[in-house]
Amino acid sequence: MGLLRTILIIVLVYYGIKVLSRIFAPFLVKYASKKMEKQFGEQFGDFQKTQRKEAPKKEGEVIIDKIPKTKTSNKDVGEYVDYEEIE
Repeated sequence: MGLLRTILIIVLVYYGIKVLSRIFAPFLVKYASKKMEKQFGEQFGDFQKTQRKEAPKKEGEVIIDKIPKTKTSNKDVGEYVDYEEIE
C-alpha cells in the first residue's frame, strides 16, 4: 500500500507542476524579458552618456584613438623581389 501511495503522490506532484507551469510560464517569461530590456536600456544609456561627454566632432573629421602596432616581417619567409611588368 505504501508503494502505491508514493507513486500516486509523485504522479500528482508531476501533473500539478505541469499545470501550474502552463499557467505561470507566460508571466515569468514576460517578467524576465522586461527585466532584461531594462538592463540593456541602462547599459545603452550609459554608453550614450559617455559618447555625449566627448567633444563634438565636425563632419568629415577623422580622429585616430589608437596607433596601430607595426607589423613585423618574418625573415624566414624568403627574399622579396621587386618586379616591373613588361608590356
